[in-house]
Order: sequence, then structure tokens, then C-alpha cells
Amino acid sequence: MKHIILAILCLAALPVAARQPVEKPSPTQEAAVPAAPPPGYAYQREGRRDPFVSLVGRGSDGKSTANRAPGLPGMLINEVSLKGVMKERTGFIAMLQGPDKKTYVVRPGHRLLDGTVKSITADSVVFAQDVNDPLSLVKQREVRKTLRSGGENRG
Repeated sequence: MKHIILAILCLAALPVAARQPVEKPSPTQEAAVPAAPPPGYAYQREGRRDPFVSLVGRGSDGKSTANRAPGLPGMLINEVSLKGVMKERTGFIAMLQGPDKKTYVVRPGHRLLDGTVKSITADSVVFAQDVNDPLSLVKQREVRKTLRSGGENRG
């Protein structure tokens, strides 16, 4: 009973305009008022990443397998392994095996998806890998793949 009396007193205290129901505008009135287009926004990178791009689901390489070129130019340096080195008159050439289990012959300067073959020695290949880290000051790093792993003891 107390609650009903309080509700009546609150309604009585409201001005008459507040007690009357608000009329909704008709559809023709709504169409007469054009919606203002939102202002365009362009992010100025200036060496920073876009804070509105999601970081979820991004790998370290940032390149999906669906958009890759066929063969060696579509493979990452971490996906290939060194299977052999041969001596030519002009220098060394290397045989790299990809994740497709095919062997590719490379020379210095050949391009992979995330770098190039920098040099080839008698037992290793040195790659110049592009660093895809916006916080890193270094844009390339050297990756060395050896013919024999260091854990093997040969006598």
C-alpha cells in the first residue's frame, strides 16, 4: 500500500508535459531528416602499427599458405632444409628440400618468400631473412642452415 501511494505522489509531482505520452514521428518525417554521413577517418602510421587492426590470429610470418606462389618462391626459410651442396666452376650450389618433399637447386641471390640466399659454403647456406616485426630496428637477419647438425659426432 505504501508503494502505491508513493507512485501516485511521484506522478502528481511531475509536470503535465512529462505525463503525456511522447508521439513518435511518422515514417515520412523520419525520411525528411537526412542522416549525416560519418566523417572519414584516415590513420597516419608514421612508423607505428594500426591500433584498430586485430592482433588475434596473426602468425609470426603474416603470410597465409593460400596466397603463396608455387615452388621455392612460395616457401619460408624455416620450412626448407639443406640436403646437399655441390661445387661448380663458378662456386657452390645448394639443394634445398621443401615441405612438399621436392628438392630445389639454388644459387646465391635466389629468392624465397621471406628472404634470399645470401651465400653458400661447402657445408652451409646463409639466408638473409626479412624481419617482419614492427618493434624491431633490424629489418634483416642471417639464418644459417648447415648440412650436418652439430649434435652428430663423426670420427
